[in-house]
This record gives sequence, structure tokens and C-alpha cells, in this order.
Amino acid sequence: MGHEAGSGPVNVRLKSDNLSIRTALGEVIDALKARRVDPDALGSVEIVLAEALNNVVEHAYAMRDDGDIEINGQIAGDMLLFDITDEGAPMPLGEVPSGAPAKLDVGLDDMPEGGFGWFLIRQMTEDLTYLREGGRNHLSLTLSVM
Repeated sequence: MGHEAGSGPVNVRLKSDNLSIRTALGEVIDALKARRVDPDALGSVEIVLAEALNNVVEHAYAMRDDGDIEINGQIAGDMLLFDITDEGAPMPLGEVPSGAPAKLDVGLDDMPEGGFGWFLIRQMTEDLTYLREGGRNHLSLTLSVM
């Protein structure tokens, strides 16, 4: 992986465990910094990728820590394009969950668990697509760096 501004794709392979996710996120952010991506965009990238990767671990691999995940990213003008692939279980109904905003006007015991991550991902991305092909999940995310 080159470290000149605007050079080449960002490719990171990891296992489906929390330590690997943290390490991979650091590698992606470092690679984007080396490519002089707007520092204000890096926080959004980290949140979106962390949410997506946590969903892969929790749902596609059902908390197994031996699953393979690959992150492929590239810069295209003022957009960052990421493709996250895994060999875990497919998304329910073959599509990305819609997610729901958190309802903050209810008691703590009445708050639903989960679903907020997908809402957050949808809010922070310009485009989001999912494809199941050849036994692999392909989640494509587009983020603006402007």
C-alpha cells in the first residue's frame, strides 16, 4: 500500500473479532491520513466502518472470531468508496436493514436494542448497497469527504 497523496487502494484483511476490528480501523484511518483525506471526514469513516464491521461480527459470523473479512477502499474525487466482504450468513431478506432512529422519549427499560447502527450508517453515507454473490456478502459504502 503506497503512502503518497491519492495513491492506490486501501486493502485490509481481518478476522471477525473485536481486537482485529480496532486494528483494521486504525490501518484504514492511517492509510487515509497518508493519502491526505480531509481530517474532518475521518471520524465519519471510522464510525461507519466500525458499525458495519461490528454487524458482520455480530450477525454474519454470529460472534465467531475465525471469520474472514476484507475491506477494500478507494478515493474517487471527493468520495470514499468502501467494499466490505465476508463469507458469513446473508443479510435477512437479502437486503440492508432500514434501521430506526433512537427513540429518546421512552424510559431506559423500554428502549429497543439494536437497529440504530444501520440508521447511523444510512445517515452518514451517500450510497449503500448490498449484494450476496458466490457465498460472499458485499456491502458497498460511499462517503463524501467534503
